[in-house]
Amino acid sequence: MSPKSSKSTAKKVVVFDYGFGNVRSAERALARVGADVEITGDYDRAMAADGLLVPGVGAFAACMRGLTAARGDWVVGRRLAGGRPVMGICVGMQVLFSRGIEHGVQAEGLDEWPGTVGPLKADVVPHMGWNTVEAPADSRLFAGLDADTRYYFVHSYAVRDWELETHSKTMRAPKVTWATHGERFVAAVENGPLWATQFHPEKSGDAGAQLLTNWIESL
Repeated sequence: MSPKSSKSTAKKVVVFDYGFGNVRSAERALARVGADVEITGDYDRAMAADGLLVPGVGAFAACMRGLTAARGDWVVGRRLAGGRPVMGICVGMQVLFSRGIEHGVQAEGLDEWPGTVGPLKADVVPHMGWNTVEAPADSRLFAGLDADTRYYFVHSYAVRDWELETHSKTMRAPKVTWATHGERFVAAVENGPLWATQFHPEKSGDAGAQLLTNWIESL
C-alpha cells in the first residue's frame, strides 16, 4: 500500500452525503490511504474536489430520490462531462445504470451506463460476505491484487448483463469485472473517469485499502 501523502499534497476527495451511505466508514478508509477527505452534500465543494465518491445503501429508488434531492445527479453528470473522476460504491454503483427494478417497481437511474439492476438469482440472498472477482488483466482498479483476493459484498440486487457496446477505435472500451453468487453479475466497472464497485472497499480490509489507493493515485 502506498504511504500516506502529506496534507499539502494529498488528493482532495469528497464523500457525497445525501443520506444513503456509510459515509463515516468511507471517510476513514480514504483517510487511511492518504486522501484529504470531506463529507459534504455541498454542490460547489463536490464539484471542486479531485475525486467524488458516491456511496449508497438500501433501496435503489430511495437512493435515487435522495441523490436527486441533493443535486447529486447534477454533480455526477457535470463532473463526468468535464472528465472529473467519480467513484460509486454498492447502490452508489447501481444508480449509475439506466434503471432498477425492486419488488416489481421500476425506478430510473442516472443512465451513465445502459442496463438494469434486478434481483440476484441465488439460493441465498442477500449475497453477504466475502467473494472473489474476475478482473481484467489490465485493470488499474485491481492493480497489485491477486486473483484469489476476496472483497466484502452486501446486496440482493445486481446487474447481470453488460449492455454498453463500444466499437470506436478512438474510445477505450470499459473494463468490466465480474463475480458469481448463484449467477454472474457485474462487480466493478472502470470507464474513463467513472469507476464503481458493487462490493464495499471500505469494509474489505487491506484489499479494499489497496483498491482505494489505486483510485486515489489515478486522480
